Amino acid sequence: MSKLCIFAGTTEGKQLAEALAGRGAQLTVCVATEYGEVSFGKLPDCTVLAGRMPRGDIEAMLTSQRFAAVVDATHPYAEHITESIRSAAEASGTEYVRLLRESTASEADGIFVADTEECVDFLKGTEGNVLLTTGSKTLPQYCEDPSLKARIYARLLPLADSIRICDECGLAADRILAVRGPFSKEMNAAMLHQTKASWMVTKDTGSAGGYEEKIAAAKECGVKTVIIGRPAEKEEGLSLEQTVCTLESKLGLAARRKTVTMVGIGMGTEGTLTEEGRRAIETADVLIGAARMLEGAKSARGRAFSAIAAKDIADVIERENGPFFAVLFSGDTGFYSGAKGLKTELLQRGIPADVTILPGIGSLSYFCAKLGRTWQDVKAISLHGRETDLVRCVRENPAVFSLLGGQSGAADALARLQKAGLGGRNAYIGEKLGYDDERISSGTVDELSAGFYDTLSVLLVENPDWTSFPVTHGIADEAFTRADVPMTKQEIRSVTLSKLQLTKGAVVWDIGSGSGSVSVECALQAACGHVYAIEKEADAVALTRANMEKFGVCNMTVVEGTAPEALADLPAPTHAFIGGSTGNLKEILELLLAKNPHVRIVANAVTMETAAELSEAAKPFSYSDICCVNVSRGRKMGRYHLMTAQNPVYIVTMQN
Repeated sequence: MSKLCIFAGTTEGKQLAEALAGRGAQLTVCVATEYGEVSFGKLPDCTVLAGRMPRGDIEAMLTSQRFAAVVDATHPYAEHITESIRSAAEASGTEYVRLLRESTASEADGIFVADTEECVDFLKGTEGNVLLTTGSKTLPQYCEDPSLKARIYARLLPLADSIRICDECGLAADRILAVRGPFSKEMNAAMLHQTKASWMVTKDTGSAGGYEEKIAAAKECGVKTVIIGRPAEKEEGLSLEQTVCTLESKLGLAARRKTVTMVGIGMGTEGTLTEEGRRAIETADVLIGAARMLEGAKSARGRAFSAIAAKDIADVIERENGPFFAVLFSGDTGFYSGAKGLKTELLQRGIPADVTILPGIGSLSYFCAKLGRTWQDVKAISLHGRETDLVRCVRENPAVFSLLGGQSGAADALARLQKAGLGGRNAYIGEKLGYDDERISSGTVDELSAGFYDTLSVLLVENPDWTSFPVTHGIADEAFTRADVPMTKQEIRSVTLSKLQLTKGAVVWDIGSGSGSVSVECALQAACGHVYAIEKEADAVALTRANMEKFGVCNMTVVEGTAPEALADLPAPTHAFIGGSTGNLKEILELLLAKNPHVRIVANAVTMETAAELSEAAKPFSYSDICCVNVSRGRKMGRYHLMTAQNPVYIVTMQN
């Protein structure tokens, strides 16, 4: 097994070790302090050595261990240790690799000075408090001048050595900010306010060192910044990704597992992104998401790719080295998000990746909180780019929340509810939630339908009458629109649906739909499925459509044509009802079985001839059942009631 030595004094050093660990090389990681040792945790095939090493000890270790290479990932300003590692590597014949943090500084950030000595001289000629963010090592130089020392606040790591240096410099306890990073812009701003600083001193530590957050906070607070520029001789080296690629090739490492974090960014505003999600974005090597999401995201590495479809996102993950990827999804990753599809895509391609999914604060919880209500009783759906039975959901639930989409998303949803007779229900529309110009409108469905709403909107409808919605089949015949078209009556329809044994996601063919009564009942029962009503008579087609609209079902398609020709292009059915075959029973059954050998078929017959034909057709099936249903209905004659017999109906069930 190849051996590699890493001197890790930066975030990049830790990331390098994480990228190489467990891939076929023995790593020895050297850190200066116990604090650095703890931050590494436990990595496979990795030994962490804590403590400062003089140059002689480094050379002795490199000589005895015979490392394939030594990586210098120490801080850009740690000139002494860099020189020690470089010269020790040369003396021991060990290949030297310099991992250098990329600079993000620009001239507009503040006043640049060459080194600490020049910084001290400059500050002596200024007034106001100074917040030092450069650690404890150079603190004595700032404290040599009493007048400057009286203005100093020092931010440093909470280590014993750091506190000791402060004591030796005579720095008062209230002038010491012993705290561990990373620091957000807000945290930096809070410290600048706390210290009443007029000046802030930093080094060009790059994005990984929180440089940009410090500069942004200083500008926001009106504080001037002094930046200690990097030593010129330290500007040559490899980036993290270049270092990883170089060592992978040199050491012949196993394929790198990629780390993919799917981040729900909430509603696109800073307040609806979790802190964990923010860290994943900031530390990612590669950011992927829709262009509008990438505009507000910031990564320390700066590589971003615009992609939305799972296939396109997986292409980027497969192509780019990473290894840390953050994929941005709007809202919550668990609510109509692309996270599920992307995870499936990665698994199907066999891309070696460790996947983490982080939720965001979605519009459902945010909107309900704005309305002052809980959401455990809310049915959550989406009308954004998909067809969902909004009317059925509102009828069956105390409250329904829906994502809306398109220019007329809100108007279309409200119109659908009005047409179904639900115009009196209370409703709420939320526009551009989480943004400064968010708007929430309330009223009845009828009242809200007169308004105009943003494309970025959601809808919540309440229905106090939801408990009265029937959950069993057997709708009264009188509830359907009637005409001079054959209709499967209520009692026969109930037994037929029981024999069909529909599932929630059933795909149903109703062959010879007539009035559409069976189709409508199937659509109501198979709420997550779809019904295809096939009918050859034009007046029956119109009646089926009328009943479809009357009951507000949207998981139903009316197909005009003769079976079996009209069935050829339909998706495979899980269930089929044959109410009329026009003499084509054999051909219809052959097509059904070709589409799905295990389709469950129920057929009704009124005439003896059709019953005999069905009885013969059922014989080849592994399961068949034939029953005859006789129904008599009461009618009033004077003060008496008589029973009038209906035609007996034969119900045949077949399935393999």
